[in-house]
Formats: sequence, C-alpha cells, structure tokens
Amino acid sequence: MTARNKSASQKKKFSKNKGKTVPKKPVKEPSSDEDEESSSHDEDLQEKELPSESEDSSSENESDSDEEDRKASMPFFSDENAAWIKPKKQALVDSDDEDDEEEEESEEEEDSDDEELEIEKESRLVDEEQDLIEEEADEEMRRTISQHTAIYHLPTSEEIGKDVDRVVPPSELKSHINSILEVLADFKKRREPGRSRKEYVDRLASFLAELNGYLPELVEYFLTMFSPAETVEFIHASDKPRPLVIRTNTLKARRKDLAAALIKRGVSLDPLAAWSKVGLKIVESTVPIGATPEYLTGMYMLQSAASMCPVMALGPQPKERVLDMSAAPGGKTSYMAQLMRNTGCLIANDLKPDRQKATVANLHRLGVKNTIACAHDGRKLGKIFQQNRFDRILLDAPCSGLGVISRDPSVKVQRTIADIQQTAHLQKELLLSAIDALKVAKNTNETTGPGVMVYSTCSVSVAENELVVQYALKKRDIRIVDAGLDFGVPGFTRYQQHRFHPTMTKTRRFYPHVHNMDGFFVAKIQKLSDKHLGEGDKNDEGEVSQENQSDKVDVPVEKVETSVKDKKAKKNGKRKNQKEEREPAKDKKVSVPPSRPTKKRKQNSNSAKISKPRRLKSANQST
Repeated sequence: MTARNKSASQKKKFSKNKGKTVPKKPVKEPSSDEDEESSSHDEDLQEKELPSESEDSSSENESDSDEEDRKASMPFFSDENAAWIKPKKQALVDSDDEDDEEEEESEEEEDSDDEELEIEKESRLVDEEQDLIEEEADEEMRRTISQHTAIYHLPTSEEIGKDVDRVVPPSELKSHINSILEVLADFKKRREPGRSRKEYVDRLASFLAELNGYLPELVEYFLTMFSPAETVEFIHASDKPRPLVIRTNTLKARRKDLAAALIKRGVSLDPLAAWSKVGLKIVESTVPIGATPEYLTGMYMLQSAASMCPVMALGPQPKERVLDMSAAPGGKTSYMAQLMRNTGCLIANDLKPDRQKATVANLHRLGVKNTIACAHDGRKLGKIFQQNRFDRILLDAPCSGLGVISRDPSVKVQRTIADIQQTAHLQKELLLSAIDALKVAKNTNETTGPGVMVYSTCSVSVAENELVVQYALKKRDIRIVDAGLDFGVPGFTRYQQHRFHPTMTKTRRFYPHVHNMDGFFVAKIQKLSDKHLGEGDKNDEGEVSQENQSDKVDVPVEKVETSVKDKKAKKNGKRKNQKEEREPAKDKKVSVPPSRPTKKRKQNSNSAKISKPRRLKSANQST
C-alpha cells in the first residue's frame, strides 16, 4: 500500500469516529455516603475537565490548520509521515533508475553475448588473459632491468682476437646484440666508463654481420640510415620470405572470378590490400601457382606487391604514348597495358635482347597487343626519341638490390659500397635521358596529366634514390610531385652532410620490416620545360653544395680529345688575329719603311747534314 492510499484510509476513519460517543461501562450503585462523596468528587472533576476540553478543541483546530498548510505545500502526501516518506521515495526512485540502467546494460551484454559464438567468447577471453600476462611480464622485466642489471662489458679487440679460431654460437652473438641495444637506448647510465658510442656501434655492426652473413661495410651503411634497433629489425626482416602475390590480368578475367577458380583448385588466398583492386595474396596452395591452367591462359601474373606501386603512381591512361625504359621481364609493362586497356602505344625497352625474350613471351600469354619491344641503350633514348616524345615514362632503374635480399641472398656478400656508387652513376645518366625523352607538361597544376614520369628502384640506399633525384633537379627543369600513394614512408630530406629539397618528402619508401614488402623507392617527377641547367644555375638548397664534386659525370676520352683540339684551334685563331692586327693592311696606303733585301746564304757542302759519314769518306778515298 502506498503512502497516499494509507493517509486517505486514515482520514476516512477519523471522519467516521468524529460524531460518535464512546459507550460507558456499567457501574455498581453506591451507598448514600458514597453518593455524596462521589457527587462532590464528580463536580470537582467536571470543573477541571471543562477548561481542558476547550484547550483540546483549540489545539485540534491549530493542528488541523497546520496539516492543511502542510498538505498544500506537499501535494503528494496527506499524512503526518510526509516529511520522512519523501526522501525515502526519492531514494527508491533513484534506486529504481539505477536498477533499470543495470538491467538495460545486462540486456545489452546478453544480446552481444548472444551474437558472439562460444568459440569467439573463448578466444576473446584467452586473448585478454594473454595480453594481461604480457603486460605483467614487461613490467617485471623492466623492473628487474632497472634494479638488478649490471653494466655490460663490451669485448675489446684483444679479447675478440683471442677467440678468432673459436666458432661463436648464434645465441652468444644474439645476447651481445641485445646487450648493446640496451646500452645504446640509455647510453649515459649504462655505458662502460671510457667507452665511446662509436665503439658500441662498430661492435654491433661486426656482430650483426657475423650473425646474418653480411659484409661489414653494408651493415655499417645501414646503421647510417636507421637507428640501431631499426637496423636489427630491417636485417632480420630482409632474411624472411615475402608473401606470394599475384596480379589479376583484367584484359582476360575479373579478380573475383579468378579467386573462385583458384579456390576450386585448393588455393587459399586473400585480397592483397585496400589500395589494390587487382592483387591477391596466396596464403597456402596445394598446386604450383606458376603452372595452373589459369596462369598458362594469362589470367594472372606473378608480381610482388611493391613492384605494383610505381605503375600505380604513374597512372597511364588509354591512347597515350608510354615508355618503359627497363621492361624485362614484363611485369610492369603488362600492368601498364591493362591500365591503358590495350590502346595507345607502349614501348618496352631493355638493354639486353636475351632478357626481352621473357618479356615478349609474357606479353603474348597475357594478351597484350599495344606494345613494341626493343633493345636500346637507355642512355641514348633521349636523342633517339627527341622528335617523338612520350606522355609518360617509367624508369625502374637497375640497382644494387638491397631491398630484395630475401629473393637474392647473394647480395649480402657480393654488393659493396663501390658497386652502389657505380650503379648510382648509371642511374643518373638514365634519369637525364628519360627526362629528355619526356614531353613538357601542358598544365603544371595537374600532376596526373601528361608530362610526368616515375623513377623507382628496388634498393633502400640513399645514394641510389634521393641523391639521384637531387642530381636531376640541378640538371633539368623539373619538380617532384605527389606520388598518389597513401601508404609508405616519406623520403629523406637530410642524410649525413647532404641536404635535399623539401619536396623530397613526396617520394615514398617501402621497407620489409614496416610494410612486409620488398624494399622499394618511388619518385614521381613532372617536366616543366626543356631547359638544361648547369651545375651552378640551379641549387635547390639556396647555396653551393659540395655534392657537385661527387656528382661529376665521367666524360669519354674521345670527347676530351675533341675538346682539347677545339681549344687549340681557338688559341691559334686568336694568335692569327693578333698578327693581322699588328701587320698593316696592304690595300690601304700607309707609309712603311722599305724592307732590306736579305741575302741568301750559300749552303756549305761540308755541313754535317749533307756530308757523308767518316767511314764512307775513308772507304771512297781508299778506292
């Protein structure tokens, strides 16, 4: 029963009992004496009761008015308990609201639990427990390291020299590497007294080279590009194989039809990524991917994920003239052909004719019809196609291969710093030739129109990427534009003593330890005019740099000889002009003193040049 109903019932009872008299109990009749005493006693009582009844009536009236005022002020309650019923009711209302919220939350949890399967619930709980365990383990490890770790002793050259004949186990090398990384992370507190940072970095390079089978100079080169911890990650990731990726040939099939056909053959695959509409990643396969009927009929092409990025950045359009300067074995060429929808003209060039055999075979298998294969030196294409220039050019330049070590482990022991510099010199020549064969952009505001080219390499070295593009910026009237790739790491703007143009951040780098792809570099370039800039005409850094000394191109011996001859001829011409100026003109009448006649000297027959040898003279005299 609520408080309101209770007060109403009490009010009704009070109104009913108000007009009624209470019945008196029967009393025995007293005697005369008792009657007198009782009568006197009753009178006294009546006199006393009269004022009390009046007082009671007045108090009752006052209480009734107070109750009415209280009721008016509290319309929800009508009884005397309203003062303590109200907060209790408010608390009950609040508790009811909280109960309703808890019930709603429980219902939502029950609904979410109903949506999840039992296996999903179990896996989620296991993941949460595992995360909690890992966090606790990390905290404990940090605590123990900070409290109980001793200073790592870096082996000296003498100590290492004693262990030359001993085969160092990989576990010991790994422990040395991890200890050095910990010291370098907090060098001030954990370094050994009297040891410099360079000593730790040099020792780390030697341990990494010995553990992973690299040349020490390559590891030292990586340490100049990355931090020590990132260098270790890069080297470890470069030894792991990359996922097998195929590219759908849209000239013959759609990606979903190709995926359905391969799944029927027992191939487990997934879409490559959100940025690719034609890529498929092979997870597991019971059949060889390079020998399926779909492959032989040209429905797909084996191509790494990183090698698709340069073509996507170039974006060739139908009915355009496009050049691929290093086309073999035809993966990027066929991708450009399908983006051009088999229209326009595509020139596939490569230096070696033997490599073009694989290019032609792949183009025939994939159904490409708009491509012409040729074998020319890429450094001469700028002069060959000077009259018929191209709308777009792709230069996937030959490089050292430092980004594809997982596919070619021989790079670890065969490539040297000298090889990288020699390759960079060739790349500079190819890039300048490609710019000369490119049309000038009509609208410089559009970065997707004609007059653009893409320079890419499968290397991560700065000498083959940023330094080459910076050299082209100083030699030709070009600019770097956005590559149009949402992923990837921006290029370097500074490296050691070098400072590059700020637009170098528009280039893109891909790393195996970051993107799980081959190491790659992509730069998109727009041609502004046909000007050939000198070394001092354009310097993007605002001051003369020392890179010109290292960027000088070797001139062939024939050109040097011709230049020397030209200089000599100029000097001879200047001397003749000076003689002509000194000698007066014969046509003009000028007073000139008469020249003295010169007497011809008679040649003596006894001169040494004409006379015979003494032996011959003595022989003639004897005869």
